Amino acid sequence: MAPVTTDPTHPSPSPPPWVADLAVIVLVISISFVPFPDSPTRPVTPVMLGVVVLAAAVMTVRRRWPVVALTTCMVLYGTASLLGVTTQGIALATAVAMYSAAFRLLRKWTLLVGAVSVSLIVVFTLIAAIGNVADPRVVQFVLMLGLGAALGDATRSRREYISAAIERAERAEQTREAEARRQVSEERLRIARDLHDTVAHQISVISLNAGVASSVLSSNPERAKEALGTVRKAARTVLGEIGDLLAWLRTSEDEVEAEAAVRPQPGLDQLDGLFARFRAAGLELKVETEGDLGTVDGPVSTVAYRVIQEGLTNAHRHGADHRATLTLGVGHSRLTILVANPTRSDSTPPTGLRGGYGLLGLRERVAAVRGTVTAEPASSEYRLAVTIPLTKEASR
Repeated sequence: MAPVTTDPTHPSPSPPPWVADLAVIVLVISISFVPFPDSPTRPVTPVMLGVVVLAAAVMTVRRRWPVVALTTCMVLYGTASLLGVTTQGIALATAVAMYSAAFRLLRKWTLLVGAVSVSLIVVFTLIAAIGNVADPRVVQFVLMLGLGAALGDATRSRREYISAAIERAERAEQTREAEARRQVSEERLRIARDLHDTVAHQISVISLNAGVASSVLSSNPERAKEALGTVRKAARTVLGEIGDLLAWLRTSEDEVEAEAAVRPQPGLDQLDGLFARFRAAGLELKVETEGDLGTVDGPVSTVAYRVIQEGLTNAHRHGADHRATLTLGVGHSRLTILVANPTRSDSTPPTGLRGGYGLLGLRERVAAVRGTVTAEPASSEYRLAVTIPLTKEASR
């Protein structure tokens, strides 16, 4: 059994093309024996029989060469008309060839070919009808030709429409998949930034105070006890923050949005507590402020808080003598943040692959509010400089 072909523009499988061609051939030959009223149309002569068979044979190439098939049918119909015998079979073959040509050609070419074909058919038929323009054969054949052109053009248009719809659906599906991958990537980056912001700072506090406790355990037990108390407090804080993060990861999207709407984000109004924690951890911090920090709110305030947190953490971990200077400037159109700390000769700035994730996340946060970041050594100190525009677009 021959395989059944599947057309992507049709919802169900369609039979192979040769089945339709065979049906047309049988119909062309059979209908040639049906006479018009009061008109001999049966191909009783070998010449007429050959014309009908040749017209039927042309149907086998109408899909590959539709214009050639239509031209051949026109010539055969003209031959039959000049011989004075009209055949419905040749008329049907010509109409089918016109359908194939309209299916393959653009509409403007279909109209041109159809107009030429109708003109020639009218001429041939008038010759056979001896000048009678009202002969039913003229009207019948012209209507068949027009119907074939209309059906071919409609089928082509419908297939083009369905193909375009399928292509749009495929592009939309690809776009959805790309958007899903982008959202997953952005979510992973955001989780990485949140994990670093909530955990890395406390881990640094634990590490630094553990070092202090171990170094002064014998010489200054009170200082060691104080450092261990800070370690314990930081450990509890980090456990709570990790628990909150895990709980947040297990919640649904709607619950996350609802929680984000009511859960306050750290901002510049919480700097005093941040400074106190760093000073308690042993960082000698000097803060210089110019302008009113209370005018900065929204995402800019949160990003500025994270910038200061990251800058002071790096200064505490990598700087010399555990000293840092923070300079904040609030202007009419921008917020500037500068964290400077002296460097040790054996220290490595936190810009490498292993130590650069914090700065990488910081750059992403600042870029989200259209700000710029500069982190580089200058003379005997290391500077982290951030500029954030104070505009409506940056606050969105």
